[in-house]
Amino acid sequence: MNKIKSLNKSTLTNIKSYGLVVLAFIILFPMQNMGLINHSISGLLVPICAYVVMAISLNLTVGFLGELSLGHAEFMSVGAFSSVVVSICLQEAIPSGPLRLLVAIAAGGICAGLAGFIIGIPVLRLRGDYLAIVTLAFGEIIKNIINCLYIGVDGSGLHFSMKDIASLGLTNGKIILNGPQGAVGITKLSTFTAGIILIIFALFVVLNFVNSKSGRAVTAIRDNRIAAESLGISVTRYKLTAFIISAALAGMAGALFAMNFSTIAAKKFDFNTSILVLVFVVLGGMGNIPGTIIATALLYTLPELLRFLNDYRMLIYAIVLIIVMLLRNSERAKQIINRMICTFKFNKSGGKGDEGNV
Repeated sequence: MNKIKSLNKSTLTNIKSYGLVVLAFIILFPMQNMGLINHSISGLLVPICAYVVMAISLNLTVGFLGELSLGHAEFMSVGAFSSVVVSICLQEAIPSGPLRLLVAIAAGGICAGLAGFIIGIPVLRLRGDYLAIVTLAFGEIIKNIINCLYIGVDGSGLHFSMKDIASLGLTNGKIILNGPQGAVGITKLSTFTAGIILIIFALFVVLNFVNSKSGRAVTAIRDNRIAAESLGISVTRYKLTAFIISAALAGMAGALFAMNFSTIAAKKFDFNTSILVLVFVVLGGMGNIPGTIIATALLYTLPELLRFLNDYRMLIYAIVLIIVMLLRNSERAKQIINRMICTFKFNKSGGKGDEGNV
């Protein structure tokens, strides 16, 4: 016991984070194989893993970097649809399901990371409410682009169009993205084991980054931007690095999520999804990785556990969220909620509200 108490804070956080994930796998994996978990809960295991990775990645932006992003689902959608395209195109070249899933997740992370780089350059010059509004806008832009996108594949390669299916000119080919209907004909490759491995990878990346020199620079920027700049810390560089890592992990989560269904549409990755993940981060504790894992798993499962209450389950879910918020009484959580309220007011007023900090 004394040896555990003598460990530093970062080491204890690592032990708790990895321990929670390994313990969950040790308990749930045998139960799933033996049929001790009902079908509805068993079907939630992969989505829970995807949302845990999402929450961990968003915690890097909100908790450690201190910037409010309301468009995190956009990176999840980029990873989801790019991974589907890669997976379907490589069905013959890579017949092994697990290997194709690995390639698809890697492709989803790379594409989402590139999107994070492109979006982060102009967005991270903003702060406060304006940053939240612009990330929200980019999320809606990406969702609408995907809704207008038609992709198919045949013997001559990939075909793209933003008109309709007929304009693809497929010859005995296969449709991958069908506009508003989203991705169709997906082969389900995601498993609970793959989800756990992805969570461990996300923990490895985030925890090592936070405890590195770059991570300390990021937290210094969060605590006092002016003081960090005066010490020679490149604010743009470190903010962009954290943002890209967060986006890439969100893209991997999107790939895992998409490969768990036969069809998936862009409307699944809308503003509500970003807010849902933000709620997980706020209630789990900003900068608190073990708390984020627990909050995500419990809050994502809670509506399903309360399904027997029919119409009252979402009311009880909302009450639970309020109670948890009151018990936490976190000042930083209150600041995030206030920023969200200001953002909504700004949108309703048509951008004529009070000016934020730029």
